[in-house]
Amino acid sequence: MPSDRPSDEKARGPLWSEPGSLLEHVAVAVFGIDDANRICYWGPGAQELFGYHAAQALSEPGALLLPGPPGGGPDACTRMAERGRTLGYWRGRLHATRQDGTVFDCGFRVFPVTGVAGGSVVMALASRGDELDRVKTNLAFLDALFETCPIGLAMFDEELRYLHLNQALADMNGLPIEEHLGRRLAEIMITSDGGEYERMLRAVVAEGRPVAGVRVGMRTRGHPDRDKVLSVSFFPLTQAVGTRQGVGGLLVDVTDREQAIVEATATRQRLALLDRASARIGTTLDVKVTAQELVEAAVPDFADAAVVELVEWMDESAAFDPALPVNTRRIASGTVLPPPATEVVSGVETVHYAPGSAIHRMLRTGRPICVPVNQEFMVRTVLNDVRARLLADSGLDCLLLAPLIARGTVQGIAVFGRSAARPTFTEEDLSLAGELASRAALCLDNARLYSRERNIALTLQRALLPSSLVTGPYMDIAHRYLPGSRVTEVGGDWYDVIPLSGHRVAVVVGDVMGHGVSAAAAMGRLRIAAKALARHDQEPDELLTELDQCADEAGIELATCLYIRYDPTTGRTRIASAGHPPPLVLCPDGRTQLIDEVLGVPLGVGGCPFRTTEIELPDDATLVLYTDGLIEARGHDIDEGLNALRTELSRPAASLEAMADGILARLVPSSPSDDTVLLLARVHRMQR
Repeated sequence: MPSDRPSDEKARGPLWSEPGSLLEHVAVAVFGIDDANRICYWGPGAQELFGYHAAQALSEPGALLLPGPPGGGPDACTRMAERGRTLGYWRGRLHATRQDGTVFDCGFRVFPVTGVAGGSVVMALASRGDELDRVKTNLAFLDALFETCPIGLAMFDEELRYLHLNQALADMNGLPIEEHLGRRLAEIMITSDGGEYERMLRAVVAEGRPVAGVRVGMRTRGHPDRDKVLSVSFFPLTQAVGTRQGVGGLLVDVTDREQAIVEATATRQRLALLDRASARIGTTLDVKVTAQELVEAAVPDFADAAVVELVEWMDESAAFDPALPVNTRRIASGTVLPPPATEVVSGVETVHYAPGSAIHRMLRTGRPICVPVNQEFMVRTVLNDVRARLLADSGLDCLLLAPLIARGTVQGIAVFGRSAARPTFTEEDLSLAGELASRAALCLDNARLYSRERNIALTLQRALLPSSLVTGPYMDIAHRYLPGSRVTEVGGDWYDVIPLSGHRVAVVVGDVMGHGVSAAAAMGRLRIAAKALARHDQEPDELLTELDQCADEAGIELATCLYIRYDPTTGRTRIASAGHPPPLVLCPDGRTQLIDEVLGVPLGVGGCPFRTTEIELPDDATLVLYTDGLIEARGHDIDEGLNALRTELSRPAASLEAMADGILARLVPSSPSDDTVLLLARVHRMQR
């Protein structure tokens, strides 16, 4: 970083002015000549040098400034513009004419720039010859600069859209000329200055004051991984069509001279990538989603392709043995490269790495490594001939292998790939990949541990819930249990149907508050206790009192329960509730009735007696029992859920099974936030 960096307002942030530029010693007029050799741009200094206002010069023939020979023939401006188009860069001295008729010696430097639809404009930089003589040393330097380091030229409209540019700038940005035209500056340039660069250009448009020799650290869309420093000069331009202001610019790549800025810009880019990755990775407890988030954080900012693979260890506690093969399961992938790269990253599910592979070398060190995609890599690591040919044709030139290690255990590997169009991975990239992998590994391990506990809880719950229900001839049952989504822990929802003496039937539904294995285990205790108590032929309120005592002894702090006993000889139905959502009755005529007279307090609260209420169910009435996962949803209250359930019950259905399927399909979202139980019990009176 230069020690004489200016302290004025242009020096704030990553931009500052370079003192001693040529524009401080020579007044430079900038104007443009179109294909018809008419003046189409009128820039800074032109009025002072030639005496014409923009309105007087724009759209006029170039002969206004450079008349032709007395005897006729092409005017000097036409000849100068043609040389610029033909040679690409021309400099020389010509006699120019001011508005007052004064003829003076003038030095010119002209460059062609390409515009929309293939049109071209020749940009001319003009200065008085006597002033040029005073600074010919500077001009000699300028000519050498054009020969050794081509200057990028660009013109923008007032919205900072590219109107014209030359090939040197297109090469500098790594994109063809036609991909610039019509696009905004921000679509091509990638800066980390909080928008300061764009604000500087907009100030040139708004205030009409040029800036010279300002250094900017940036990347471009064509080279998103290459940090560079440009020395830029911008000046306002008045266009021939209309009155809108534009901006002209000269850009010089001074990256080699400003390596400190390059390194600072690269550091900012790496920190920005890590910041984005931290916010993006680990948003859920789903292993595959977490792995895909790592891929999306890396592609395309860091790599052209990436995959994440989980290692299939026989024994996670055993130390890594380089003499044994490594088997992985690919769970996430992505690339911006065309086929066959897409097939390379996504065409496999399981991968086998033999001892001696690059994967073994990386796991042995526990640190990221970079490997070229060459014959040795194919032979030692890829093994499969078809996969090797696809990889060779994919455009990937080098790979960065990073271990995913969390809590001392290798979770898997992340592979990042770059094509030959991008630089190979550096030591800084290895460090960045290690940081990305470390953060992702911890999130993956959390997701893996959660998935393991969720699977245990789900297995336990399914083992404790009835697989089939025995009811008898006086009650038809349709029952459903739907666990929450993969990102939701298993809850303690349960249900049962218990045959009793005298053809009576008990139906029970409950919900243990909490999630995971503990909730599933508590659910199992309550279900077994409720079944045992029901067979003692207790009244519903007495049963809940006993069940409340069981919950207290088992340390279950909160659970709901609904207990219903139906007698087919009379249709009498006795109900008691411990804080559970009230049941609905669907009558044969299609009416629905909510039984909410006795709600009670949840099990585990203690100190409050339960009550039994009695209703009489008509023949073919349907009891509708459920847990809160069916009627509660984020952003909706319970009344809305109950109304929706009533609407679904009013729909005609061919059977109870079809009714249960329809209710779940329309009321439960694709990724439910809670477990759901639905039990439909259609009762039949005993015929006397």
